[in-house]
Amino acid sequence: MVRLLRLGFFALIVRPLLMLVLGTNIRHRERLPAKGPAIIVANHNSHLDTLALMAMFPLKRLDDLRPVAAVDYFDKGGALAWFAKHIIGIIGVRRGQGGEGNPLAPAEAALDAGRILILFPEGTRGEPERLARFKKGVAHLAKARPDTPVTPVMLHGFGKALPKGTILFVPFNCDVFVGEAFRTDGTVDGFMTRMESAFETLTAEAGPAGWD
Repeated sequence: MVRLLRLGFFALIVRPLLMLVLGTNIRHRERLPAKGPAIIVANHNSHLDTLALMAMFPLKRLDDLRPVAAVDYFDKGGALAWFAKHIIGIIGVRRGQGGEGNPLAPAEAALDAGRILILFPEGTRGEPERLARFKKGVAHLAKARPDTPVTPVMLHGFGKALPKGTILFVPFNCDVFVGEAFRTDGTVDGFMTRMESAFETLTAEAGPAGWD
């Protein structure tokens, strides 16, 4: 039943919203990972971002897609937590390095199971079309699973269609730019440099009209 609800949500609500209302245009779709384990990293300006990234894949791949978010957003129970876990398929990880155990263990386990993870290295939603400083969590994850390809994706327009701090939806043409996949060099600093360079390349491809 849950799987049917999930399929229905994406097929009947998410996809029509993104394609018909927002006219979402995906550049270089062929660069998306064909299978897991894999990691997708993207900029983050709106609650629509996760849905947009998941909708880029065929519906039959939904079970392979697992967005990663801080567990404190969803550990209070209730309808939102149920929806995030079962319909969106979110994996919760602890913030920071404090406490016992490995905070990235759930994400590592998902990669070991062949899943495709979706992460937002900025850590939280920022201002529309403004990249914030990247956090290093994804670099540590890549270092722990060095054979995993990482695909950068730049989202444009979703932060204007549904801005942070509002529930007012505004139809706005949106674009998705998929970059070339890369792997870690085994160091955190090297990974961060490579990821930043990848987003600079995507920004240049979008041009002034696509990133203002």
